[in-house]
This record gives sequence, structure tokens and C-alpha cells, in this order.
Amino acid sequence: MLDTTMPLETQPDLMPDATELKRWYGLMHMGRVLDDKAPNYLKQAIGWSYHAPCAGHDGIQLALGLSFRAGQDFLFPYYRDMLTCLAAGLTPLEIILNGISKRDDVAGGGRHMSNHFAKPEIGIQNVSSLTGNHVQHAAGLARAAKYYQSNAITFSSQGESSLSEGYCYEAIVGADREKLPVVFVVQDNGYGISVPKCDQAANEQLCDTFSGLPNLRIFKCDGLDVMDSLRAMRAGIAHARSGAGPAMVYAMCVRIGSHSNSDRHDWYRDEMELAAAKAKDPLPRFRDFCLQQGLPETELKALELENLARYNEASETAIKSADPDPATIFDYVLPEPWVSEKYPEGLHTEDGEAVTLLHALNHTLKEEFRHNPDTFIWGQDMANKEKGGIFNVSKGMQAEFGKARVFNAPIAEDFIVGTANGFSRFNDKIRVVVEGAEFADYIWPAAEQIVECSHDYWRTNGQFSPNITIRLASGGYIGGGLYHSQNVEGWLTTLPGIRVVVPAFADDAAGLLRTAMRSRGTTLYLEPKFLYNSAMAKTHIPAEFAVPFGKAKIRRAGKHLTILAYGTPVHFALETATKLAKEGVEVEVVDLRSLLPLDTETIFASVKKTHRVLVAHEDKVFGGFGGELAAQVSKECFAWLDAPVERVGSTFTPVGFNRILERAILPNTEKVLAAARSVLAF
Repeated sequence: MLDTTMPLETQPDLMPDATELKRWYGLMHMGRVLDDKAPNYLKQAIGWSYHAPCAGHDGIQLALGLSFRAGQDFLFPYYRDMLTCLAAGLTPLEIILNGISKRDDVAGGGRHMSNHFAKPEIGIQNVSSLTGNHVQHAAGLARAAKYYQSNAITFSSQGESSLSEGYCYEAIVGADREKLPVVFVVQDNGYGISVPKCDQAANEQLCDTFSGLPNLRIFKCDGLDVMDSLRAMRAGIAHARSGAGPAMVYAMCVRIGSHSNSDRHDWYRDEMELAAAKAKDPLPRFRDFCLQQGLPETELKALELENLARYNEASETAIKSADPDPATIFDYVLPEPWVSEKYPEGLHTEDGEAVTLLHALNHTLKEEFRHNPDTFIWGQDMANKEKGGIFNVSKGMQAEFGKARVFNAPIAEDFIVGTANGFSRFNDKIRVVVEGAEFADYIWPAAEQIVECSHDYWRTNGQFSPNITIRLASGGYIGGGLYHSQNVEGWLTTLPGIRVVVPAFADDAAGLLRTAMRSRGTTLYLEPKFLYNSAMAKTHIPAEFAVPFGKAKIRRAGKHLTILAYGTPVHFALETATKLAKEGVEVEVVDLRSLLPLDTETIFASVKKTHRVLVAHEDKVFGGFGGELAAQVSKECFAWLDAPVERVGSTFTPVGFNRILERAILPNTEKVLAAARSVLAF
């Protein structure tokens, strides 16, 4: 719903007193000082190699920063929001420390790109360089604020061209459906780098694309004008706080400078356009307004001189401050996981009723929801009356724990994972489980959000960890074909900062899930769908059983050959070992269970004992995770090897739908047995 009403004269409380007006001008002027000085650091080879100037966005940025309540609200700025962050609570020194990537940068200690300002301790979030993807996180954080009945408002700021991104659309539509307390601030300067707005969308103002959403109120304003921008911000906040839905503040701005210091805007903007942009400069416009309101010229000049002195002092301090220590690069890659006191190695010898892997997952999810009331789960088609997902892993959960904690998400994988990231920012006690996609093959739209989760902890210097378990039904042997039978761990294991686990038995399924849900950090939990109800995977599960990350399990001891496997091929390896035992060959089967982190200690010890290695996995051999296993074994155990490391897996083709094609493509016991004989015969 569009709203361009509520003129300034109807809101007398909008006008500040003289002291406050002077403070506002001081912030705007300081923002311009910093903006103008930033390129000099690069020229002097000091830093600030990426700088996106905010000149021309001053009105809306000052209004946004002033509207944010430090320590109460949440702000997701974008890379051009220097003045926003200054007005929201960052000091000039903190701005410069970020710009020149110093150790004491409060955003992330120099680990993140310059001009990505943040201060998590007061609610200004550290966002990535993926244009506009923080809109997903803002929606998720607003969802948490609504659930916990906080009066916090979440602000998401961005340029107009980011609205072309699908994940922005998903987030805004999702926030509208859920009536979330979020204000989307869009700063329209007419360009996406060098791409004019007319190449982005048919609407002259891209906010009109969302005008049909029933709960979203759109407030347009002159982003060059502080007071009109404040009018729109206050109206947007009032709507969001009312519970009626989110708001969008759409501010028309102008880009006075280039997109960034690597952009030559004179290549696509003529002199007349550049002169017109400069003539609209909000700073002299606001200065004149202050004079009209009675602030003396002498006071404004004194304030400007004071700002220059403050800048010089902050700059000198920043330049002399310490650089990041290269010895710290491995700090904050992953948070320390939870470790069970009773089952520190993830082993047990208890007997009892054997249950299916699917039962293990369902039962453990329910136990952990009872254990931690700050646990939530959502995903596609996984919480509707008696149904609990495509495979019924979440069956009965909504009935027991309610729709506020267990609910369906739209068919939008980006939104599912992105809002989990945002939701977990509200409180570190929160644990989110998402069914990231109905099948692992469908996770690709959320790939960018998984990458985001993988470096959040490192990028923020340990200030934020997305505490998420992403469940994915993985693999084939069900006659599913394309998008229903592929494996994705070969890609996932290239990402530092996440965990990847794959159970092969019910007890490990329960134990790994419990550890994932109690740990900080992001875990990709791959569930071999073929094993959900397979008798091969049935085991007894002791109460509170847990499996630590990075601990493999010797499923069968041997001395002639090591088979490294995970997921369904563990069973092919065990069947192979049984057949070879009849021939006097003792095969050691190592169930990896955890791919990231990887238990190299157990792997290498086994190889040094048997001197021969076969890697069996379901994924394609070419480019699959087995290549990494083979490389590490070859490097660390070369002197002990009596044969080349062999691998068996899928052919380098998609997995076909027809069962005849599927059998030809996927590995099985016969293929593992043939590969084992080949290694033994070398």
C-alpha cells in the first residue's frame, strides 16, 4: 500500500530544538568529511581500497541513523551507509578503523571488506558483500523479535537495484505475509553501478513493484531532505510497530560521486548530469535549513572546524593502531561444539530395541525441542496436521510444540536458510533447524545463504555465529532421478566455517543430530534418504546418545584393506567385508560419520595398519569428496601404502530416473567388491 501523505506541517513533534538540530548538522557534516577524505587513504597506500561514497544520500541516511535506537533495534546497513552508521552510533575513529582494515575495527577486526560498517554490540549488524542478501536476515531477525514480543524494529537498508535480486523479493513478500516488524529502507540514486534504473525494472520507482502486497506500507520521500526523510521513517516505524506489517521507505537520492573508487562514472554520465547531481547536494541544503531555523552562521562554522579537528585526531590514532595479526587467521572459523560427557567418543555397546533411522531423527528432534524451549524448525511441506515433511521426519512436532515453533515455509530455499540466519541473531540460546529443501538437490537457490553462514563467525571476528542445523534428504536408490537423487557434499565440504555430517545408522543419526542442535555454528546434516526405513540402518539408541563432530567409527576391524565410507555405501562396505572374510581377507571398514571436521587420526591409523585403501561414496568419483580423502591419505601415508588409493562412486553423469539407469550409475556392493579386489591384487 502506497502512502505519500502525512506532510511535515502535520507533525510538529518532528521539528528538533536548536541543540538537537545542531547535533544533526554536526553528524551530516562529519559524514561528509569522512566521505571526502576516504579516497586519500588509498592514494597514500594506507587502505580503504573499497569506498562507496554516500554523498547525495545524506538526507535519508541521517534520518535512518537517527531513527535507530542503539542497543534496542537492529540495523542491517549496506556498503554505502557511512552516514547511517555514524548517526546510529559509530564514532569517526571506528569508521576509519574499518576503512583501513585495522585490528580494532569493531565490525570484524579487518577481516571484512572496507566500507562494510558494523557494531554488533549495539545492534548494527555485520553484512556481507552479496548485494541485498541481508534483507533475508532482517526478515528472520524481525520474526524472532515478534516471537519474543520485543519492541525492537529491524531496519534493512539497500540500494534500489538490489530489489532486482530474487532473495530480496522473497524476503519482502515473506515479511508481508508474516506481518513482521521490519522497515526496508531503499535508497534510489538511479544507478546500479553503471546500469541505469530503466534497465532494472519497468517501474520508474522500483517500490511500485511491491504495491500489491496487502500488509506492506510504502512511504516515499525526498532522500535529499532530512525532514521529509524523517517523516517517512517515523511513519514507517509506526506502521511496523503497530503489528500491521512491514514498511518500505523509498527515498529518492542522487549519486554525486562514482559508484565506488574503482568506478569511472564519467564514462557513462555526461558533464550536464554530473553538474545537476552536484547541484542537488543535501549538505548545503540542510545547512541553509539550519540557518533558516535560527542557528547562527558562527556556530555552524565553529562546528565544522571542530569536526575537522576531530577527524584529524581520529585519523592519526587509526593510522598508528595495530594491524590484524596473521597468526589469528584460524581463529573463529568455527565455534567450539558441544561435547557429551557421557559419550565423548560417540560410542556405545548397549543393546535394546532397534529402531529405524527415520524414527531416530523424529525422536531426537522432539527430545531436543523439549530440552531447549528456544529451538525452532521450519521448511517446505513439513508441518501440516498429520504430515511431517515429504518423509515424515517431523511428524507430530507441530501438534506437540505449536505453530510458533514448528511451521511451514514458502517454497523458497533462500528464504528458509536466510531467515534462519537472521532469527538466530536475536539470542545466542536460539537453535534453528531447517529442512533446507525437500531434497538435497533443491538446495542450490540457497547456496549463497549457506556460503553466508559459513563465514559469518570468521567475518565478525567471533561476534556472531548462525546456530543452525540444515537438514537435507540426500542421495539416491529411490528411483527419484534428477533433483531427487543427487549428492551435494562435494561442494559443501569446500566451505570453511560449516560442519557436514552423514549418518549411516540410526544411533549415529540421533547422536549427530543432538550434537548439531546443541552446538553453536552451522551444520549441514545430510540424511541418506534410502536408509530412512532400511533394516540395514536399524539400531538401538541409548538415552541422550551423542556423537561428536570429527570422530569416525571403526565398523569392522581388519588388517588387509581399509574401506573409508559414509552414508549408504558404509553398508556396501560392510557387505563387501563379509564376503571377503570368507576368502580369508580381513577388511577394516571406517564409517566417517563426519566429513567436516574430518577424523584424519582414525583414517591414517587404519591405513598404516592395512597398507591399502578404498574410498567408497555415493557421489561422483570425479570431483567427489573421495578425491580429498585420497589426496590426504596419499600425502600423509605414502610410505605405508602398498597400492594406489582407489575410489568407487557414481559415474560422471546425472542420476537417471529409470531404475535400470540408476543402477548403472550409482555404486553398490558388487562395485565396491570389485574395487576392493582390484586394490588387494595390486
